[in-house]
Formats: sequence, C-alpha cells, structure tokens
Amino acid sequence: MRVNPLGGPCLADDLKALVGLRPAGLMLPKAEGAASVKVLVSSLASHGLAGVPILPIAAETPAAIFSLGSYREVAEHLVGLTWGAEDLRAEIGTIHSRGDDGLFTAPYQVARALTLFGAHTADCPAIETVFPAFHDDAGLNRFAALAARDGFTGMMAIHPRQIAAINRAFTPSDERIDWARRVVAAFAANPGAGALQIEGEMIDAPHRQQAERILRMVS
Repeated sequence: MRVNPLGGPCLADDLKALVGLRPAGLMLPKAEGAASVKVLVSSLASHGLAGVPILPIAAETPAAIFSLGSYREVAEHLVGLTWGAEDLRAEIGTIHSRGDDGLFTAPYQVARALTLFGAHTADCPAIETVFPAFHDDAGLNRFAALAARDGFTGMMAIHPRQIAAINRAFTPSDERIDWARRVVAAFAANPGAGALQIEGEMIDAPHRQQAERILRMVS
C-alpha cells in the first residue's frame, strides 16, 4: 500500500486510515535514506502499526541519491528497495530519462545502479522501477530481462497486464535451476573445497553463493 511522502499534509491521514488494519507492507515515496525509514517506523508505532515492512522508493530526489548506502542501518524494517525515474526527472529538470534506444541516460543509470547496490548492501530485494509503456510487450520483456540480468530480484508493475511477463523474467529457467543444484551438490560432496570443476567450468565461492540464491528463490 502506498502512503504519501514524509513531511506532507496527507501522511497523517493515511496512517489514521490504516489503524485497525494490517497491511502487508507500505511503499514510501521520496524516501531519503535510513532517516526517512526511521521517521516512518516511529509514526507507524504510534498508530499501533509497529512491524509493518516498508518498501522505500529510494532515488526520487537528488538528496536521496547520496543516502542509498544508509539503508543497511534499517534493514530489519525493509521488504525491498526500489527507485523511480519520473519523479527524479522532474526534480532535476531533464527532458527525457531514456535515450532513443529506450535505455536510461547516464544520470538515471547512476540512480539505478546505486539503488541496486544499496539494496544488496542492506540484504533486501532490489526492485526495478516501472516500465511505463504498458502496451509495449516487447519493450517490457527486454526491460525486465535486463533487470534480472543485472541483479534485480523483482520489478514494479504499472499495470496488471504486466505482471505475468515480469514474473516470467524473474523466475529462473529450468536450466539455471539445474545448474544451481549441481553446484550446491558438488560443494556438499567436497566440503572445504575452495574451487571445483563442473563439466569443464571452474566454480568457486561466488558461484556457490549465486547457486544458493537461485535455489532460495524457487524454494
């Protein structure tokens, strides 16, 4: 459930409306690091909503960019970390956030990458921003595939018709799952090994970590 930004006139009314409910999570727009999460956590507790997890939209203002490394301080309150290109575009006055090739321009690539790293630093899911053109199925498939490739673990949808494509993009293929199982099994059979060979490929601790992450996703 999305609430209004901190410091605005509507957030208090949002929280009052939630009293007696138990939302699965709250999306916090225009978040600016751990400090914003701490303020919302305190406000939730005062409304009897302690423990509701938070999904900050973490890169919608210039100041937010410089606080993305701080979310590890409040990791226990997070259900993920995401970002938003459109609000940031309005904040910094750019004409477009994407080039003619459909890819983000340099300022937005920075915001995207720092959100990704901030999420992994906080050990929470990194959630890609929306793909606004919800009738462009090919564009959505390409965008979601790039996000999955780059280390995002999910993606926001701007329209229900996007959900199936997003789920497909972030679900490991049968081949990837089989690879992960073989890697984990190989290390289990060789405790203490620093590196192993599977079908001509050298694998070591980073491969094992990646394999374990894949199996957690599908468990």
